[in-house]
Amino acid sequence: MSATTTQPGTTGLPTAGLRPWRALSGFGPWAAFLLILAFLLCFLIVPVGTVIYTAFVNESGGLTLGHFGNFFAQSVFRESFFNSLIVSLASVFFASVIAIPLAYLTVRFEFRGALLIQTLGVLPLIMPPFVGAVALQLIFGRSGSMNLLLNEWFGFTIPIMDGLIGVTFVESIHYFPFILLNLVASMRNIDGAMEESALNLGARGWRLFRRVIFPLAMPGYLAGAALVFVKVFDDLGTPLVMGVTNMLAPQAYLRITSVGIDDPLGYVISVIMIGFSILALWMAARVMKGKDYATMQKGGNSLQKRELTGWESVLAYGWILFVLFVTLAPHLGILLMSFSKVWSFSVLPDSYTLEHYATVFHDAGGMIGNTLLYCVMAAGLDVVIGTAIAYLILRTQLPARQWLDYLASAALAIPGLVLAIGYLRLFKGVNLPFTDTPMITTWVLIMLAYAVRRLPYALRSCMAALQQVHISLEEAAQSLGASRMSTIRRVMVPLMAGGILAGFVTSFITAAVELSATILLASAQSQAPMSYGIYLYMQSISGRGPGAALGVLAVVIVGLGTYFSHRFVERSRVTTKT
Repeated sequence: MSATTTQPGTTGLPTAGLRPWRALSGFGPWAAFLLILAFLLCFLIVPVGTVIYTAFVNESGGLTLGHFGNFFAQSVFRESFFNSLIVSLASVFFASVIAIPLAYLTVRFEFRGALLIQTLGVLPLIMPPFVGAVALQLIFGRSGSMNLLLNEWFGFTIPIMDGLIGVTFVESIHYFPFILLNLVASMRNIDGAMEESALNLGARGWRLFRRVIFPLAMPGYLAGAALVFVKVFDDLGTPLVMGVTNMLAPQAYLRITSVGIDDPLGYVISVIMIGFSILALWMAARVMKGKDYATMQKGGNSLQKRELTGWESVLAYGWILFVLFVTLAPHLGILLMSFSKVWSFSVLPDSYTLEHYATVFHDAGGMIGNTLLYCVMAAGLDVVIGTAIAYLILRTQLPARQWLDYLASAALAIPGLVLAIGYLRLFKGVNLPFTDTPMITTWVLIMLAYAVRRLPYALRSCMAALQQVHISLEEAAQSLGASRMSTIRRVMVPLMAGGILAGFVTSFITAAVELSATILLASAQSQAPMSYGIYLYMQSISGRGPGAALGVLAVVIVGLGTYFSHRFVERSRVTTKT
């Protein structure tokens, strides 16, 4: 009887007589490993390492902490540091206030429109936050629609869009879906028997939620909250559009663009941003360490939904409608702005026009093409590298293969602004191969920055897809004489198509609204993608109409990409079941 072994890194799947090349050796896996490692070193590790190194050396090349002392000695930088920290923490708090009740109501109670509510709740993610900031100023600003109505009806206004409060408001309603998505997934995985036991012991209402349900959903909540903190702490576009420069990301941008690429304080700010991003992700993992959140069953009895009473229904629907109104206000505002000819000191635009769309297609058609080119290439590169890393980790026993996952995932903690600074520093004076064109003046670095920052998303999707493909399918192809590449191309990739597409779309739609790296790496307007074009238009009052029209087109492109990917995945599932 032949022995059956379990291959490390393959989630307990038996190898059952796999060929030697499949388990360990062969030129192909080693070549893929070295190529991916070289890519990550050149375009992630070394640029970020250059930024960190520059922050700790003086003009003569010696190690020093003087730059950090100079940073904290200046009041504007101390203020910017604490402002960024306060805004990030406040955004996590208010995003939680929005997301936790929404997740609990849609998962725990039976009422109409739960799926629609969850879908609408994710829509803020497909609009760049700096675009939503402009729309929200027209609705909630001092002279916005809501304050005009409040002043007319009740005689007071709410200055919610001023300064740091406005940044917090915009960031909270833009990023709360990260908490919502993770929390909904965690709550759906809670074993219903836990709730039944608590009910039998007398736990009800708020006590049941606080002592049982929310603690069991804590992994999902912490994952979402850490992402919100990192995203807000690193965001550049929203503060700039709102005229707030006393935060870390705007200060780093202003130092590099005004003083120069050799300014050490820009690198100090970058190191601080990296450190707090890593700290947030580490603390989320540290809080969960040593605690058991597992349930006894999966796919059995989940939380039992119950009917809402009369008053509960009124309160629940009232809260949900209020949240959806606030979170969807940017989409409504940007749509109205794109058609408005005049919108100033009025609840709604005074007149409407299509001229803004004509202007965009005439003047910014190249930006739309650039966006599609950069994002398609970046997403394609991500799924190729993600699939290769997933295969090396789950289907081979190459030494140190797990480090590819660690290195690729490290991009989550690297702000786009920091990566762009690293590229400008590292590739200064370097020409494209076989040309005399400096790399920092081309669009290649923009595309590579998109690919590197979105690689963790594609990698997670590809890993999940490959884990669901049983190794026996490879063995069957192997027993029929298929080569390594033939098996991967004709068996593995088609079976992973849904996960690969999900990774591609995630990388594409998040790259399409990237501004932090773009704003530094776009050396000419002819190379600019839509996100940079929107930012340029929004700098002037007269350009906000075309900027809004370009923002609507960006949302449409992202929305269509998401829709067609879901259609493809669902069709693939139906075909697989058949």
